[in-house]
Amino acid sequence: MTLGHDIRLELYRSQLELRYCEKRAYDLFLQNLIKGTSHLSLGQEAIAAGFGVAMRPDDWTFCTYRGHAHTLARGVSMTGVLGELMGRQCGLLGGKGGSMHLTDVSKGAMGSYAIIGAHLPVAAGAAWSAQYRGTEQVAVCFFGDGTTNIGAFHEALNFSVIWKLPVIFVCENNLYMEYTPISTVTAVEHPAADRASAYGLEKIIIDGNDADEVYHTAGKYMERARKGGGPALIECMTYRHSGHSRADPGKYRPEGELERWLERDPIKMYRERLLGLGIVEATLVDIEGESMRKVDEATEAAKASPVPSIDQIDKNVWADGSTAWRN
Repeated sequence: MTLGHDIRLELYRSQLELRYCEKRAYDLFLQNLIKGTSHLSLGQEAIAAGFGVAMRPDDWTFCTYRGHAHTLARGVSMTGVLGELMGRQCGLLGGKGGSMHLTDVSKGAMGSYAIIGAHLPVAAGAAWSAQYRGTEQVAVCFFGDGTTNIGAFHEALNFSVIWKLPVIFVCENNLYMEYTPISTVTAVEHPAADRASAYGLEKIIIDGNDADEVYHTAGKYMERARKGGGPALIECMTYRHSGHSRADPGKYRPEGELERWLERDPIKMYRERLLGLGIVEATLVDIEGESMRKVDEATEAAKASPVPSIDQIDKNVWADGSTAWRN
C-alpha cells in the first residue's frame, strides 16, 4: 500500500513533536523545573508516531515508564504532559502523577506503568472488554525488551491467543534493559519475536526507526484484530539516544554504537525520504517551525500554571476496593 503525502506529513509532524517535546523536557530538568527523574525515548519516535497515526480515536494505548511519546502521539495535550512533569496544576493528573504515570482516558491513553510488565495483562483485559462488547476497539501495548523476561509477558500472550483478543503487543527492542544488554541475559536473539511461535503467533520483526514500516505493520495487524483475527506480537528494532534515565550517561555502550545508530535517526531518515518523494523543503520547514512553536507555547503555559494546593494532597490517591464493590 502506497502512502499519500498527507499521511506521510502527519507522520513527520508527529515524530517532530515527540522529539522536540522530549528535548524540552530534558532542558526543563536542567533548569530544575522538573524534579526527580524521567525516561526519554529520543531516537524511538517512529514507533509511537507510526502507531499513533494508524490507531482509531477509540483504540487504547498502554505504555511503560518511557511513555511520554506514546501519550503525546494519541493527541494528548502537550501542556498537560509538560505540566505533569513539572508538577503543576495544569498537568494531566494535576501535577501529582509525574513522568511515569501519564494518563488521559479521553484520548485512549490508558496509563504509563512503572512496574515492568504490569500493563500487559491489563491491556489484554481491555481487549477482552472490547471483544465482549463488539466495539472493534484494539488495545496496543508497548514495552521494552527487558519485559520479555517477565512472567506477565508470557501470561498475557497465552490468554490473548486462547481468547483471540484484539490486542497488539509491541516490543521496542532498543538493545538494553536498563544498563544490561538484553543479549547477555536472554537465550534467543530476538527476545519477543523468537518466542512468538511458542504461543502460535507469527514472528514479526520490523525496523522501528522507519515510520512508514511501523505505520503499515500497525494498520495490517490492528485491522486483523478488529475482525476477530486475534493478537499480534511485533518486535520493533530501535535505539535510545540517551541513557536509561536522566541519571544514566550510558557509558556501558560499546564505542561507536551510538554513532552508528545516530546515522539511522528516524527523523533524519524520514526527512530525506520526504524530500526524495518530491515534497518541497519549504513545507517541511513550515512543519518544523509549527512544531517548535507548539512546544514553546506548551512550555510557557505549563510554567505559568501554579503548583497544586496543599488541600489536594489526599485527593485521588485512595480508592475503596473492599466493601463498596462487594456490597
